Amino acid sequence: LWKWNVTSCSDGPLLAVAHFTYLLVGATIFQILEREAERNNRNHFQLEKLNFLANYTCLDGPALEKFVKVILDAWENGVNPSGNSTNPSNWDFSSSFFFAGTVVTTIGYGNLSPSTASGQVFCVFYALCGIPLNLAFLNQLGKCLTNHLGRLERGVVSQTVKALAASSFFITGSMLFLVIPPLLFSYVEGWTFGEGFYFAFITLSTIGFGDYVVGADPAKEYISLYRSLAGIWIIFALAWLALVLNMGMTPVVIFLVCILFIISFVPYCLIMSIFYVEPENNVHRRP
Repeated sequence: LWKWNVTSCSDGPLLAVAHFTYLLVGATIFQILEREAERNNRNHFQLEKLNFLANYTCLDGPALEKFVKVILDAWENGVNPSGNSTNPSNWDFSSSFFFAGTVVTTIGYGNLSPSTASGQVFCVFYALCGIPLNLAFLNQLGKCLTNHLGRLERGVVSQTVKALAASSFFITGSMLFLVIPPLLFSYVEGWTFGEGFYFAFITLSTIGFGDYVVGADPAKEYISLYRSLAGIWIIFALAWLALVLNMGMTPVVIFLVCILFIISFVPYCLIMSIFYVEPENNVHRRP
């Protein structure tokens, strides 16, 4: 998809060095930024566990460790430990539709996965057929929209009008798929705007860490089609990105998309830093 101008195999070693250097730099920075926080979280958990055992002397360490393991196993199987048996199913149609979308788009949040042998086997074959189908769909949709835009451009003589039309398309798509949805997710989920933008970027880049997932808070009542609508947003946003790439956008222009994303993100961060109150429980986060 990316239109890099690699002219010969002699560029291979240089690209390899640049690629692994980029990985090494990223690993170093992530380690610096996250390692201390992880250590603090681990120490905080151990302190809380010791305080819990001191307050409830009828429990011993092994029993608590066993219970914690049960909680972790439940979470790995898609059951939120903070909920109860009356919480909505993770496998209702809306959630299943959302899951199917994360499979074919290769996002794979990791917060929900098949636990039965039959479900796992079906998921393998479903992904084998669905991933190429999704790529073909996005590619064809991008080409069709590009052809329609090409016809419109041929009917326009002025280069200024063409530039304005392309800019309008670019800005409108960015607003519809990169700016407005994160704001809506932030409002519905009770996230900060920064968390909403983070979720949108991690989703549309198909990284899908799974630390933030829509419709995963058992304390909230979502409309029945909420996760299905989120899945549709993902498909059409990826189609828009495919169209941008099919229009011959260079990596420089894609970089400008990221800049627009960041610029639109900054004022909301400033506003929310003044008015936003952090929720007491971040149940949308994975442990």
